Amino acid sequence: MVTQTAEIPKVGRYRWVVVWLLFAATAINYVDRQMIGVLKPTLSAELGWTETDYGNIVFWFQAAYAVGYISFGRIVDVIGARLGYAVAVTIWTVAHVAHGGVHSVLQFALVRSGLGVGESGNFPAGIKAVTEWFPQKERAFAIGLFNAGANIGAIITPLLVPWLTIAYGWRFAFVATGIFGVVWLIAWLVFYRRPNEHKKVTAGELAYIQQDPADPVVPIGWRTLIGVRETWAYALGKFCIDPIWWFFLFWLPGYLGKRYGLDLVSFGPPLVVIYLLSDGGSIFGGWMSGRLMKAGKSVNAARKLTMLLCAFAVLPIFFAQSIDNLWLAVLVIGIATAAHQAFSANLYTLPSDLFPRGAVGSVVGIGGTVGAVGGMLMAKYAGYVLDTFGSYAPLFAVAGSAYFIALLVVHLLSPQLARVTVDA
Repeated sequence: MVTQTAEIPKVGRYRWVVVWLLFAATAINYVDRQMIGVLKPTLSAELGWTETDYGNIVFWFQAAYAVGYISFGRIVDVIGARLGYAVAVTIWTVAHVAHGGVHSVLQFALVRSGLGVGESGNFPAGIKAVTEWFPQKERAFAIGLFNAGANIGAIITPLLVPWLTIAYGWRFAFVATGIFGVVWLIAWLVFYRRPNEHKKVTAGELAYIQQDPADPVVPIGWRTLIGVRETWAYALGKFCIDPIWWFFLFWLPGYLGKRYGLDLVSFGPPLVVIYLLSDGGSIFGGWMSGRLMKAGKSVNAARKLTMLLCAFAVLPIFFAQSIDNLWLAVLVIGIATAAHQAFSANLYTLPSDLFPRGAVGSVVGIGGTVGAVGGMLMAKYAGYVLDTFGSYAPLFAVAGSAYFIALLVVHLLSPQLARVTVDA
């Protein structure tokens, strides 16, 4: 009889197929999300946007994302990752394609709101799927892998979208890229099931997946969860760091264009380098904490040591505004975005580390909503700072300090990352 985790045979690897499906969805999510950032100079020139107009459009995306995130967290706990993800992708694909038919700031705000609602389901459903398919010791690595899809999407966007825009116009670019979501949705419905319902999963792989102590898969209400300190450890961590990622995603193309005189075509290669570095950071962050755990470190030590290293790696972003050499600036910003993704991969594991499976989606939803509220504030702040002062230095200063604050909050609210017992 098997009595030790190490003796459970690793028979079968279908769980990694699931990760690649999640990776592809996240890449598509970020293509659709980042297009407005890449097209910002074009849209601003054609439609006469100010920085405040652009900030308001991002604000309403974030507001819808906040509402949708907490809703989808609950939805995926009730109906499961398979159907929850399908609903999310359907909503965001329809809204994304609708961008091709709008003209005013108000119309853009409306379709961005629809996109925000749909895209908010990506991470609650993805983390729920990882929780279903992976034992605890592999979850950070699995999340790091599928979270790396964000960077691939961010790499594809500045390469594909300028070409589509120059050749066919920005409206067609929104319609054409909507095809990716349709193809993915078909693949998801065909290939995804829970492990114990899937014909491709061997008995050995199922035993490996289920090696952690069993917990009830019963949805747990928000009222219960918001009274738990560990919920706020995760949520306030997201409040600190999510706005920084949104800032990179939505304002970085404009910054590179303004600071270094780049246009729709020429800022593609610097963005590719930045997000390639980010991709490596996402995978490294998950790998590092998993490696520390295998070396005997506790979950608490492994997660927090990794996040501390990431916080230090972001610090040079303080000086980004003063760097005159484009590629040195790209290196500094790329290391910061890589550190963000590594930090985020570990923060994302906390709901599954701390809570029973029936609460994971809801906790992720609460955290995503709080993080999106932070993004709303950042959108207003960025628009105000850039219209008033014309400098990105205050924004980089916020970015450089946010990760230390996030780690401090996590540590104060959950000093040991001890598993929580909550009643359904």
